[in-house]
Order: sequence, then structure tokens, then C-alpha cells
Amino acid sequence: MAGVDQDGKIFVGKSVKPEYLTLHYGNRHGLVTGATGTGKTVTLQILAEGFSRAGVPVFAADIKGDLSGVAAVGEAKDAFVKRAKEMGLDYQPDEFPVMFWDVFGEQGHPVRATISEMGPVLLSRMMDLNDTQEGVLNIAFRVADDQGLMLLDLKDLRAVLGLIADHAGELTTQYGNVSKTSVGAIQRQLLVLENQGGTKFFSEPALALTDFMKTTSDGRGYINILTADKLMANPRLYATFLLWLLSELFEQLPEIGDPDKPKLVFFFDEAHLLFNDAPKALLEKIEQVVRLIRSKGVGVYFVTQNPLDVPETVLAQMGNRVQHALRAFTPRDQKAVKAAADTFRPNPKLNTAQVITELGKGEALVSFLEGNGTPSLVERTMVRPPAARLGTITDAERKAVIAKSPVKGKYEQAVDSESAYEILQKRTKDGADGVGPAATEAEANAGGGGGVLGGIGGFLGGLFGTNRARGTRLSTGQKITREITRTVTNRVAGQIAADLGKSLGGSMGRSVGRAIVRGALGGILRG
Repeated sequence: MAGVDQDGKIFVGKSVKPEYLTLHYGNRHGLVTGATGTGKTVTLQILAEGFSRAGVPVFAADIKGDLSGVAAVGEAKDAFVKRAKEMGLDYQPDEFPVMFWDVFGEQGHPVRATISEMGPVLLSRMMDLNDTQEGVLNIAFRVADDQGLMLLDLKDLRAVLGLIADHAGELTTQYGNVSKTSVGAIQRQLLVLENQGGTKFFSEPALALTDFMKTTSDGRGYINILTADKLMANPRLYATFLLWLLSELFEQLPEIGDPDKPKLVFFFDEAHLLFNDAPKALLEKIEQVVRLIRSKGVGVYFVTQNPLDVPETVLAQMGNRVQHALRAFTPRDQKAVKAAADTFRPNPKLNTAQVITELGKGEALVSFLEGNGTPSLVERTMVRPPAARLGTITDAERKAVIAKSPVKGKYEQAVDSESAYEILQKRTKDGADGVGPAATEAEANAGGGGGVLGGIGGFLGGLFGTNRARGTRLSTGQKITREITRTVTNRVAGQIAADLGKSLGGSMGRSVGRAIVRGALGGILRG
């Protein structure tokens, strides 16, 4: 039947022919655009359902709550049944495996990260720091690495900032000027971050991204939904958080080239927030991450109002396109419509710019990669109806989904490990509150803590231009990192990480390997 998903393809709708998104090209990224209320979220749900059926896990942020319905069985509404029949599809209500996540831990499993994992670059953007303040924050990270101080939560970062402010004179020669005014400004921004719920996010246990990539026993991919209505109260926080997730995926996943289907599909709703007011250097790095993450088997799909919201260098990588209606009441609107039309491969039988303004409910212009990876001619398409519920679920239904989640109980309880704050408190109590030399290997072996930061952090700082290693006592890791040559590329670093994980085994291997890969990504993000 024409309207049924085929092996290796997702049925999206029907134009003059069935329109399929080929799974093999699912990691070539995509773009869903259109004015508010034209059906972008419905298309996002249809794509998520299709990927899930094909065994591909999905991550998507739910800003308005209307994506949560994918966890509940749909309703055979007359309009849905009629549209399905017109496409040669027997409408069958369905539900999909869902895991709910929430940065604040209120409507899903808590999502946490450590300060070290976020790193100074993204943390600076999250707090909207200027260049001088970002420089001071980098010094704080470097001092923490050299001193073997783990930066896990906000109080750790506050403590280290206080340390460098108190000893600014001692640090100037080795690290550069540390202005107490800049430290004070960063401390104020940390207070704002705390008031926005940062204390809940920056803690342990940190998120294991493998939990985003689960499938059910019958082979369906889990749809991971991040509840983002509260997170969107701070658009910069929302965008930086999702960029961090993308960065983590890039760091942790191995190179696999072009698989038969993606390992994960990542939907970035309100994508314009990622690019608004972003400095040129950051835009270039975002473009690099999007381009390189494809080889990790991850497809990134931006959802926004107009293709012009996405920089040209990023837009050029969006191989699969769905364009819903745009308004054209003003000359500026008309210019935007023409620009949107120009992003498609022209169809001589279609006036693309005119059709964009005429599209009705459930309609879109569609162009997917086909054949040898070239975009298909743009076609006016009736989008298939979703199989799951369209709209929100109740609180009781959400709780029931969370209760049967495969990660239930893993993240609910926060852990406060000994880290920079506690160590500095102890030093003060013992009367040793100065900034001494970095911890030696012997001190690390004796239990001083953070030995791997002293070795890996300092090494990677010089090699990749960043210091983002996570503190654990691993003198073996120090020895291994000294063996790595300065010609290591990001790709080789990924292989080294995998080899180290296998050779060392357990959490030690993962920690050392992760530190090396983080350094590689730091080089990408920092340029």
C-alpha cells in the first residue's frame, strides 16, 4: 500500500507521489519551517513517530507541551481517517515509547551535568559574559585543573572564583590578570543562574547520553522528550543547553560514517535562538559540529519559522526539508518568502514562492534526499496524520509513563560528592588556603584527589586550547596522556578514548577516555 512505511523509508505524506524520508539519509540533517500555527509541531511528531517505528531513538524539546501526546494512543478522528484514506493509508491509532526529561526534575527525569562538563566556553555564553569575563572564567578552570579541584556544581565554581580573586597577585604571572571586578560580575551572573534553577542542573549524577539511545524489546526507538516550557523562560539558557547536548553527542559517539539508519535523531525546536546574537566564531564552530556529527550517525533537524533563521553555512547541510506556510503581507514578508523558496531544488511545474503562501492546514512543501543523495524536486504535499495523540497528556498519564521508564530511579536522587568547595573549605580550616603548585602524581596517588586533572587537564590545555577534564584520581591516566603526541587529531583522539576505555576498563577507563575527547571538542569550540 502506497501510504505504508517501507523498509528503510518513512512515509511522510503524498504529493503527486508518496513522499518518503530515506533512513540512510536521515543523518544528513533536516529543516522544518513555517509560521506559527501552520503545523510544524505535527510534522515533528510524524517524523519522530516514523523514526521510532524504524528503531531510531529520538530527542526533542517540548516547548508548549503539545508533543507529549506521542506517548498516548491517538484518536481516529474523522479528519485523520479521511486524510489517511486519500493517501491509501489505513489509519491505525498508536502510541510510542517515551522517556520524559526535565532540567528542573519536575515533569521528567532530572537532567544534570557538571560544571567541568559544560566547560568555560558554553558556560560563558549561558551567562552572557563579555570577553574579559570569559578570560577570567577560563583562568578559574585552569587553576582548578592545576590544583586538582573538581568543578561539579555552582558552589565549586564560586569557591574557585573566590580563590583566584583572593590570590590575584600570585596568579598574574602564570595565568594573566585576574580582575576582582570581573570575578564579581561572574559571581553575580552565577547568582542569576542559581535563581533560574542552575543549582538543580549542575550536580551529579551527570546524564549518560547512552540513556537517550535506547530501544524497546520489539525494536522501537525511544522518543526522549525534554520538557522545556520553564527552560524557555530564558531563551539563551535553552539554546546553550541544547548546544551542550549536541557537543556531548559529538564527543562521546564513535565515527560510523553513513549508516543504514541514524543512531539518534535530534530535533532542535525554536532553532533561531541558537543563532541569535551569536558571535561569528561561535557560529563557525556550530557549523563545524553540525557537519562533523553526521559521521557519528546523528541527524540534526532544526525547527524554526523561516529558513533565513539559520545561517547559510548551516542551512546548506540541511538535506531534508519540510516548509509549511509563510505569510506575505508586507514587502519584508514577501522577500522572506522568496528567500525560503530559493532554498529548494526548483520544480518547473510549481511556483514555489506562490505556493508557500497558499499552503493550507496539513500541507507542506517537501524535498527529501533521494538516489545518490541529491534533493528531490520540491512538491506540494499533504502530510500524513499522526498515529499518536495530537496534543498534551494529563499529569496522571505523564506520571505513569515516568513510572515505567527504563531509567526510573537512576537520576532522581542528587549526589553531592567531595569537590572544589569541600576541598577548599578543608584547606582553609587547616590554614593552607594559598594557591600552591599543581598536585604531583605522588600526591594524587596518596589520595589528594583530582590527579587526572593535573595530568590530563594541563596536557589538553596546551594541546587543544581548553581545560575541561573531569577530576578523578587516575595516575595511570596521567602516564598515558604523556604518551600522546601533539599531532593528535580529533578523530584520533576519539579512537584513543575508545582504546583507553577498553584497556583500563570500568569507570577509570571511561573517565580518562572522556577527558581526552573533551579536549578534542574544546579545540573545535574554541578554535
